[in-house]
Order: sequence, then structure tokens, then C-alpha cells
Amino acid sequence: MAGHSQFKNIMHRKGAQDKKRAKIFTKLAREITVAAKISEDIDSNPRLRAAISAARAQNMPKDNIDRAIKKATGAGEGDNYEEVRYEGYGTAGVAVIVEALTDNRNRTASEVRAAFTKHGGNLGETGSVGFMFNRVGEIIYPIDKADADEIFEAALEAGAANAESDDQNHVIDTEIEDLNAVREALTEKFGDPESAKLVFRATTEADISVEQAQSIMKLVDVLEDNDDVQNVWTNVNWTDEIVAGLDN
Repeated sequence: MAGHSQFKNIMHRKGAQDKKRAKIFTKLAREITVAAKISEDIDSNPRLRAAISAARAQNMPKDNIDRAIKKATGAGEGDNYEEVRYEGYGTAGVAVIVEALTDNRNRTASEVRAAFTKHGGNLGETGSVGFMFNRVGEIIYPIDKADADEIFEAALEAGAANAESDDQNHVIDTEIEDLNAVREALTEKFGDPESAKLVFRATTEADISVEQAQSIMKLVDVLEDNDDVQNVWTNVNWTDEIVAGLDN
């Protein structure tokens, strides 16, 4: 599956991410706050629905979700978050895109640049690697939600571009403009997805060694450890050999 590499990347680090639940809650709350600034009405705000769905999938307490929404309305402490994207190269010329929500652009840019430099990479200008990726919608359901054929048929009927399954999850791709409609149709049939958001999918993948992959993972882990960073995307071809090497 073209672009499925990023999903392998996420699954490989799931155990490590589970240990960072507090940071995960911080990132989820920030996304809820930004989404709620558009509108508090969940029915008319698909971004807020998706953010709350993602928070529930991580077992985020309802009080945390409510506080995040109140911050957007001025009833909370009121942080003014801004969406920022950074692009650059890691070890072996691997393309990296970093999405952040920050209340201080200078601080975040400095920290992201330092991470790239420390781990053998270079932060570039906006657009320097973006051309190597497509922006698509991605919906993920756990494998036990339904069988692959049922998911595939329901996804295509709902207007999805594709759906594929592995031994852990069903991954449904959509066009950007179709994400919300497909998510809503699948939610009616299968319940809330584990994840539903816009992602960057590499159009050209980088073939690297296990050692180079380890270096890239160090960069990705440092970036994801930053509270301002929401998502990190790479164009690494996460082969079974590399995944096995990282597991060892």
C-alpha cells in the first residue's frame, strides 16, 4: 500500500507512545482547543468531532476534553495556538514534515531546528520536501471492528478512495474534501474510528539501512516529545527488515 509506511512507523512506536500518555493528552487537548475556536457545535464542526473522537480513543477523561473546549471560548486560560508546518531532511536525505500547534513560533522553530541539527538533519524552507508527499484523508479502525471485506465495501460505498487491512488495523484513504463525509458514514455503521485526520503520504519513498532508520527514529522521537509538535511524517520505506531491526 503506497504511503502505508507511515502507519507502520506509528505502530512500531505504539508501546513507547503509551508511556507518554500525559504528552498525548496535551497534544489532543491542544487540537480540541484549536478546533473548538471554529465552532463549539460538534454537529457542524467535523474537525472538533474528529478531535474529540481521537481523544476518546486514547481514553482521555471527559473533564480534560471539556476544559480544552472551554479554553477556546475564553472560559479557560485562553492560549492562542497557531498552526505551523516545518519541512526538512534527516539522515540519508530522508524527507521530514513536522506539524505543530504553538503559542510561540520563535520557540517552536528554534526547538525543531535544534532537533534536526542534533540528529544529522537540516531544517529547510516551507515547500522544500512537501512536493514529495500527497495530502490525503486517513481513517483507521482496529482490526476487530469488522472483517476486511465488510470495511472495504462500506468504505467504497461511502466514497473512500481505497481501504486496506493488515493484522492490526483497517486503513481507509479518502480525498481531502471527502474525509468528513466518509468518516460520518463509517461511524454510523462501525462506531467512532480510532483516528480520522488529514495525513501526508509520501509519493516517493526513501530506501535506507537499519542504522539510518535508527537515526531517523531518534529524530522523530525527539520531535514528537515536543509538546508543540502534533505530527511527524517521513518518506522512509519501512520495510519488514527495517521494522524487525528496530524491534531488536
